[in-house]
Amino acid sequence: MADTVERACDAAARSLDAALPVLERWVRINSYTSNVAGVNRVGEVLEADFAPLGLRFTRVPGDGLGDHLVWRTAAWDERPAARVLMVGHHDTVFPPGSFEAWERSGDRIRGPGALDMKGGILVVRMALAALAEAGALERLPLALITVADEEIGSPTSRPHIEELARGARAGLVFESGRRDDSIVTRRKGTGGVTVRARGRAAHAGNNLADGVNAIWGLSRLIDRLQALTDLDRGVTVNVGLVSGGEAKNTVPAAAECGVDIRFVRAVDGNDLVAAMDRAARAVSSETGVTFSLEGGVRRPPLERSDASAELCRLYAACAQRFGLGGGESALVGGGSDANTVSAVGVPAIDALGPRGAGFHTHDEYIEVATLVPRAQALIATLMALAG
Repeated sequence: MADTVERACDAAARSLDAALPVLERWVRINSYTSNVAGVNRVGEVLEADFAPLGLRFTRVPGDGLGDHLVWRTAAWDERPAARVLMVGHHDTVFPPGSFEAWERSGDRIRGPGALDMKGGILVVRMALAALAEAGALERLPLALITVADEEIGSPTSRPHIEELARGARAGLVFESGRRDDSIVTRRKGTGGVTVRARGRAAHAGNNLADGVNAIWGLSRLIDRLQALTDLDRGVTVNVGLVSGGEAKNTVPAAAECGVDIRFVRAVDGNDLVAAMDRAARAVSSETGVTFSLEGGVRRPPLERSDASAELCRLYAACAQRFGLGGGESALVGGGSDANTVSAVGVPAIDALGPRGAGFHTHDEYIEVATLVPRAQALIATLMALAG
């Protein structure tokens, strides 16, 4: 096995010059999540660029969003107990025309999705191509799914990720690499709730008492919702959008707010949604305003387990072997598809893409020098997991 790892790592080291034009093709195509044509165009290019690896390919319809792409080795079906699922996404957060760039300055490449996370997909392609050159790819039980809707919470791809992940030995997710190469083992769960308040309209001057002020009721509920935040437990509630009313001299009959919720443990997410519902019923009884709550938990948390800690240690040792950092990241507030993999009981680690910074901004960049070491670390990890 050591000889195979060495041959594959040598192949990855030789592949950088050919890999960068591949990444440029991907980055230059706008793949904002709602730009379905652009997302699917990237998907077509990905399909073509992975085709030489000889993997079994499946395109999964995105149900109104872009299509999701799945590749499997032959050994995926032959060795189910040793399966390793790799996860990426090819959508970005940038609407067409808002950020169009491919700029190299020294060791940095700046562009939309270069870091988040087309660069991460490139790391996987470099590693798999090198393993294929070394004659090892087909005997590894691997699957890669790259989804088209991660930036909006993976609403249509989540069932497919869960199906692939269930029963796997490990999940590896290639979100943006951190500046110190730290490995993400914990992410908060996320959710969103829209609260709609209904009161009764009345003229504020002539018959105020006949009205039921929806804004007043909603404001009282907002105070209770915000109070559900418990920083010590990692539970946060943020009312970030509020609207309502028609005119200052009319008792408002309707109002609504948008609420962001985050939590460290899955049980806390479920408890939080239940507590919001209880608060709404209590305020309704006090004010006469009625409430409807829509939404809830969107992504379960990525929770650290003994198995994911061991996976982190394995990957860290491989990363350090090739000159990368191997520390464990602090808790991350945002979710990713690693959360979904973890929620079905599979140990998962994240942030395995190239080092960089500025994701979700026009300053997004990767450090080119980390592409090869990341691919080499992945090669060594996959071979170790294969036993």
